[in-house]
Amino acid sequence: MGLAQLQRIDEILIKRKQVEAWYHAQMQSFEGIKPPYLAEHIDEVHWMLYKIHLGKRFTGSARNQIIEDMDSNSVESAIYCVPLHQQFHYQQSGWHRGLLPNTERIADRSLTLPFHTHLDEDEVKYIVKTLKDASVNVGAGAAIY
Repeated sequence: MGLAQLQRIDEILIKRKQVEAWYHAQMQSFEGIKPPYLAEHIDEVHWMLYKIHLGKRFTGSARNQIIEDMDSNSVESAIYCVPLHQQFHYQQSGWHRGLLPNTERIADRSLTLPFHTHLDEDEVKYIVKTLKDASVNVGAGAAIY
């Protein structure tokens, strides 16, 4: 499968860039939610995932409720980032929640949205609208339409 995709890698990357552009365009009108970070002087990035970061007014439980709300509207989103010190092996070694508060705060406010070449512009608009509505439902969002 990988070899077949490699033969059309340029086409795949162009389609993914288009989906990314649709997301970025829709996210511009969304106060309190940040699209994936792109550092200055970086010309091009090919994202594996479209991972967003919720603003400071969101909590981990608000993020989880947003994921549930989106799921109930047929939009798959997920927690992607679980800090290493909160994973089983590290907890067995004495690490625990509270030791790295900045890491935990960032992880608690991140989630991934669907990101693949089969999305069209209307689907991306629906995903972002559903995200906006879900953020308002948890009482932390201030979506700008």
